[in-house]
Amino acid sequence: MGFGVGLAGAFPPRTPVLARRLGRHALGAPPTARATQTQKTEQTHMSTPAFSLCVYCGSRPGADPQHAQAAQALGQWIGSRGGQLVYGGGRNGLMGITALATRHSGGRVVGVIPSSLVEREWANHDCDELLVVETMHERKRIMAERSDAFLALPGGIGTFEEFFEVWTWRQLGYHDKPVGLLNLGGYYDAMLTFLNGSVREGFMNDGQMGLIRVDTQAIALAEQLVQAAGFAPEGISPQI
Repeated sequence: MGFGVGLAGAFPPRTPVLARRLGRHALGAPPTARATQTQKTEQTHMSTPAFSLCVYCGSRPGADPQHAQAAQALGQWIGSRGGQLVYGGGRNGLMGITALATRHSGGRVVGVIPSSLVEREWANHDCDELLVVETMHERKRIMAERSDAFLALPGGIGTFEEFFEVWTWRQLGYHDKPVGLLNLGGYYDAMLTFLNGSVREGFMNDGQMGLIRVDTQAIALAEQLVQAAGFAPEGISPQI
């Protein structure tokens, strides 16, 4: 079973993305002069989502079935809580599984994909909103602007790059949105060990590590991120 894509851009931002100032709905009509909205259904599942969660994940389902199961459960949770999924616009692997589950559960799906990768990534034309842009940087910028929080599931180098970039943007103050990492089945154990080693070596600090939330349960982590972003959708008790 599969759908979506985990490739990510290797192009550095030309201009800092002040997502905190721009907010979730800063884009209006076309997001940029080069970005075009290729599809928007006349009847979306909801007019104003309860929250908007950006999910980074792989274009493959992974060898362990629990990855696909977690992606499906996450999509169902987003949809059942009246949320919106913002993701890379593909329909293969974990990406597609999350998108399909979100939509089937009543949620709204926004996909953002570069034109050069539409065929390569098997663009998901069933998105409520599918934005085709010119560059990888535009893709990531729009995803950041349209989201309230970020969650990285298991994935490949594209997922790694997206996660590290949005984490870096948080550290630099380009946004103040929560960032989470799903360490399902110990998938990110080695990476977290390496990062903590960087802290010991003096190239990072505990404050930087404290900017990300790590959990082994997809739904628990999603709830943490949404609450930290200041939202309390149906089924979630607000933090006091």
